[in-house]
Amino acid sequence: MKKYQEIKKDVCKLTLKLWYLRQQLVLFMIDNCADDWRIAMTPQRISLIFLELAVCAVHPIPGEYYFTWTTKLANQNGIVESRKVPIDVTLSLPMFLRLYLICRVMLLHSKLFTDASSRSIGALNRINFNTRFVLKTLMTICPGTVLLVFMVSLWIIASWTLRLCERYHDEEHANLLNTMWLTAITFLSVGYGDIVPNTYCGRGISVSTGLMVSII
Repeated sequence: MKKYQEIKKDVCKLTLKLWYLRQQLVLFMIDNCADDWRIAMTPQRISLIFLELAVCAVHPIPGEYYFTWTTKLANQNGIVESRKVPIDVTLSLPMFLRLYLICRVMLLHSKLFTDASSRSIGALNRINFNTRFVLKTLMTICPGTVLLVFMVSLWIIASWTLRLCERYHDEEHANLLNTMWLTAITFLSVGYGDIVPNTYCGRGISVSTGLMVSII
């Protein structure tokens, strides 16, 4: 029953998403004095629309379905173990892609976007007030705060997803504090080896986390 309620909420979200995309299209036509909506539908815009709808459409399916997940436990002398894992695990990970909506909320509530004088000056200088521009402005005004928020958010998200991948095969990873420790030493490129990921999913998350921190 709870999953059906969540599906209804997601259907409402997708409906509002389509309405928002339609309003964006209308504003683009007004700004560019376009008479036909097909002028605004470039291949890039169409691809982004379908990608956004696909990301928001991912949701755990009703019912209880399981699949067999076999992995080699690196911290238990390489024992091969198979466990039945809910299929919701594979659907929960892509749902984190919805976090891109936070950037859109930041844009819509930014003073640069809502202030009429800033928009007027930007229009005269042909500045596009998009998410990238707002993030660059925040990095210029308060770089330490932005970097701290990003690092802490990445730490928490990576720890939770790592726990989701590893908890069914190893009791150590079922504890969120242990996965937070593993993510932290991955951040620092230390790698003590006391706790290691066993599944390819967990290893992929660890590698992605290390690469993102290296880029930062």
